[in-house]
Amino acid sequence: MKKIDVKSILKTIEAALLSAALLVSAAGCASGQQGDKTGSEKGETGEAQGITLGDGLEDGVFIAPLPGFSDEFIRGMDISSIISEENSGVTYKNFKGEEEDLFKILAENGINYVRVRVWNDPFDENGKGYGGGNNDASTCAEIGKRAADYGMKLNVDFHYSDFWADPSKQMVPKAWKDMNIEEKSKALYDYTVESLSMIIDAGSDVGMVQIGNEINNGLAGEKSEEAIMTLLKSASKAVRDISAKYEKDIKIAIHYTEVDDSVGITKKALRLSENEVDYDIFGISYYPYWHGSLKNMKNTMDIVKATYGKDVCVLETAFPYTGDDGDGFGNSVSEGDIKGEYICSPQSQANAVWDVMKCMTEIGGLGIFYWEGAWIPVGSDKTSNEEKWNEYGSGWASKYSVVYDPNDAGKYYGGCSWDNQAFFDFEGNVLDSISVFNPKYLKEGKAATPAIEMIKECLVESPQGQELIMPEGVYAVFNDRSLNKEIDVTWNADELAKIDTKMGGEYSVSGKTADGTPVSCDIKISYVNLLENPGFEGGLSPWIVQTDMSADPTDVQTKAADAVSGEKAFHFWSGTEDIEFSVEQSVTVSEDGNYNAFASIQGGDAGEHYVEIYVKRNGEEVCFFGGEYLKGWVNWQKLTAEDVTAKAGDELTVGMRVKCEKGGWGTMDDFCLYKD
Repeated sequence: MKKIDVKSILKTIEAALLSAALLVSAAGCASGQQGDKTGSEKGETGEAQGITLGDGLEDGVFIAPLPGFSDEFIRGMDISSIISEENSGVTYKNFKGEEEDLFKILAENGINYVRVRVWNDPFDENGKGYGGGNNDASTCAEIGKRAADYGMKLNVDFHYSDFWADPSKQMVPKAWKDMNIEEKSKALYDYTVESLSMIIDAGSDVGMVQIGNEINNGLAGEKSEEAIMTLLKSASKAVRDISAKYEKDIKIAIHYTEVDDSVGITKKALRLSENEVDYDIFGISYYPYWHGSLKNMKNTMDIVKATYGKDVCVLETAFPYTGDDGDGFGNSVSEGDIKGEYICSPQSQANAVWDVMKCMTEIGGLGIFYWEGAWIPVGSDKTSNEEKWNEYGSGWASKYSVVYDPNDAGKYYGGCSWDNQAFFDFEGNVLDSISVFNPKYLKEGKAATPAIEMIKECLVESPQGQELIMPEGVYAVFNDRSLNKEIDVTWNADELAKIDTKMGGEYSVSGKTADGTPVSCDIKISYVNLLENPGFEGGLSPWIVQTDMSADPTDVQTKAADAVSGEKAFHFWSGTEDIEFSVEQSVTVSEDGNYNAFASIQGGDAGEHYVEIYVKRNGEEVCFFGGEYLKGWVNWQKLTAEDVTAKAGDELTVGMRVKCEKGGWGTMDDFCLYKD
């Protein structure tokens, strides 16, 4: 293979990503089956707006034909927990309400691939399972055989760990703990060959093998790029050898997540190419409530596909059909996490999957896998469920996992936080949203009585001191999104009269549509911000960082998930020394008056720490406010410094300082300095 010019490719990738972000194309992938619609990002449920949703209609969900669909398109589902679910007494019912084999239900509704995670040894010394399905190779073999009986292929998802592997942890299997990289590489090869042989010999139709799961930050306990690439090559060779032995065309997939970090993901593809790793499919996880826009995901995968000549596939996606919790353990995703033209409903679940499929078909992707679409409650009461979660592994983690993962699973073990994202209700009845996988409907469409699915949140932002102009209508999203339209609305005049546009603040005004449906509109009278580049979208300037550390722990990070607004935020982290720094900006005010400042921060792993916002007047600190405000990822804390008097010509400096232990991390965003 020819040498790769790393710098040249990175420049090409970043330029392509920038062009893609700036390009507005009517033919682009949109969050809607008929193209982008205007309106605010965040949606409200129809119930909150007094609307009767359409998902309860007798004719079920609406599905539009999928342009470019072919029967070869992968319509996969991860069902790793099925054996533990059945052992816990769970049953599944078809559209007639009859109990039926899950595999038959899936196959008859268009699923053509199943995905199963594989852990090396998810059991303690007494044979008690860690949970999450207790998925070792023998469990995968059983699931794969049952899938093959119904004509479904198998994607074997090796985690190369004894329990969950993801970006936050890639723990080494117990048996490999004391091995050096050469020994571990050989052990990984042998394990892959042995496991795949067992799975194929059992009757599984293996079509794809993932050599690692969401390996952004490590693999099998290794974190260095050199070690990770060594292990990937060993795993790849094992799959190729098995493929040759059994004369099967088995595709090799490498799986990452955090596709919202476009540059970071494309660099992963570059590193694989640079290190000459042999694989076929570049796969990602894409959850619409976590991983940014569909357009960004599509553009990023298109660039990887075009640049490196690899197939691309969404190896994990999901969406909630309800905001309710079925087993008393709580959900990973709730109503408040949902944005765009979706709510928690079967119709939105189908729409969300359809939208991801559309992105993949438009760039010639292989298809998608839905994550754990049959993981439903084993019962409704948490207390009575715990015995089954521990005995059969039907919760995400059992109490026995403490011996392997004491800091996470061992502390928070319990039930299923994904039951509201299944394609079956809490009693096992199949939902009509599963029809989105049916090739008949993807070719011809599925009709349904037109109904409003949701009314998008009405949000008006108006500058301080200017006339408030209210919208004439609200935006209604239908089950058939080609029918989406504005609906006329009349706003409450008394409530509008109480809003003082000379003062910044947030308000809510009620209204009614022409047919009497109650709606509301959030109003934000924005402050006149005296700071430049308050959200760091333009980089660091004119902000100034001050630190006595040996290395500056800060940078401006491009990652929408870690920003309050926009794509960028001010980021800090150090793994080598305790963190202490400040970031500030000075402005000269032109009027006498009272001034206030605020900013938002999020972060964690900081131990004992202190975060402080401050204001200086002509170089002298006159106001500050602080405390322990790093409370976890995207748990944003808004700090304010108020009532600073200043005269025209005074210099006011707004800043934030952080003191925390090494390993602490966080981002700051959306600073503001305004005059009362």
